[in-house]
Amino acid sequence: MNYNGVKAITHASAFFAPFLVPLVVWLLMSDRDAKNMALQALLFHVIMGVLISISWALSFILVGIPFLIVFGLMGIYYPIKGIIYSLNGRPFHYPVIGSLVR
Repeated sequence: MNYNGVKAITHASAFFAPFLVPLVVWLLMSDRDAKNMALQALLFHVIMGVLISISWALSFILVGIPFLIVFGLMGIYYPIKGIIYSLNGRPFHYPVIGSLVR
């Protein structure tokens, strides 16, 4: 069965429910690829949340502003890229996390 729609929603959850949707997909899906993608998305969202929080805290001393911009753009770019890849049926792996979760 083709789970491209589920994978695309998992990536798109970065914009509306970054922790809930990947966790539910990871727990309920039986397809190994969909579970792998959900775990990657969940870890990506958690790590990006931590990095953005640290950057926000450091932005008060102006050191964190460049990091806040870079991590914010990464948090937008990679889920959109994942959505496009999933809808086209192409495999997608988040940077660094994709090699850890395989």
